[in-house]
Amino acid sequence: MPHCVAHGLGMAIQSVSDFELPATGGKAFRLSAIDSKLLVLYFYPKDNTPGCTAEGAQFRDLYPQFQAADCALAGVSRDSLKSHENFKAKMGFPFELLSDETKQVYGLFGVMKVKNLYGKKVRGIERSTFVLGRDRVIRREWRGVKVPGHAQEVLDFVKAV
Repeated sequence: MPHCVAHGLGMAIQSVSDFELPATGGKAFRLSAIDSKLLVLYFYPKDNTPGCTAEGAQFRDLYPQFQAADCALAGVSRDSLKSHENFKAKMGFPFELLSDETKQVYGLFGVMKVKNLYGKKVRGIERSTFVLGRDRVIRREWRGVKVPGHAQEVLDFVKAV
């Protein structure tokens, strides 16, 4: 889970420890290397599934507006890099997909949940999105995301910060 740090107003804010994950394009993504004002990390269950495809397409279509707001964007799932490369190429994503096969970053953000799948309890990813500042403090989070209109809601928040 992100750790809490004391905030001057008596409120607790969440700061995320630095991490590195393999990313599409033969890159390594390191949180501390992001130099944009904001970063959107969206966690999704699986490449090439209907909800994840629709969500990625919404972020893709709004990507120029995220860039204009000095906001970096990346998708995270536990799929392999090979799967991510194919999904990214098929969908024309202009942003990187990060592979968290070891579930290291899932643990940092607390997105692994027990879900009901056809009456069976399974551990899976809760579709979630986080906006972080350059200081790695979480500015806003959405959990249990419903895909329709979500990317626009995230963009509206980013533009208001």
